[in-house]
Amino acid sequence: MGKRKYKFDWGIITGNLSSARPQLGLYTRIELYRLFQFTLRDVLEQHYGAEHADNLFRDAGLIAGREFFAQFCSKCQSTTELVNVLQTTFKEFGLGILRVESADTENLKFVLTVEEDLDCSGMPDTADQICVYDEGFIKGILDSFTGLSFFVKEIDCWCTGARTCRFLAEKMQE
Repeated sequence: MGKRKYKFDWGIITGNLSSARPQLGLYTRIELYRLFQFTLRDVLEQHYGAEHADNLFRDAGLIAGREFFAQFCSKCQSTTELVNVLQTTFKEFGLGILRVESADTENLKFVLTVEEDLDCSGMPDTADQICVYDEGFIKGILDSFTGLSFFVKEIDCWCTGARTCRFLAEKMQE
């Protein structure tokens, strides 16, 4: 592999936004976020196939989840505190409305929902659950918080008619 141009670093994202966007600020419309996401996904699927594109999005979500945790959640000392911080930041950043539907803290098995999900809420129904990036994102947060490895799978999606995205997250067996 050749030299990497863009190994992730928060400085790439944040830079000096106050001088870079003094009039437009921090926000853009959801259509433009989705334009970026789904054109990138289309290119990846054309080059590598849908399954490989899913894996790449999941891997990107994993990095993002780890970095999100380090930036916004690393001081959390309890699961309750983590959930509160996530609910606040998800809503503040417009990612969605996060809820814990069920939590088995002894076995580390959770069902989480994200309403008004940034990636898919309002999109047409398809036969596919599309929030694979979110799977990686949630995994990255949980792995970082617990120091363990989690399996995260979307089990309901807006795009399959559920009208909320629901994720099963459970500690992977050793």
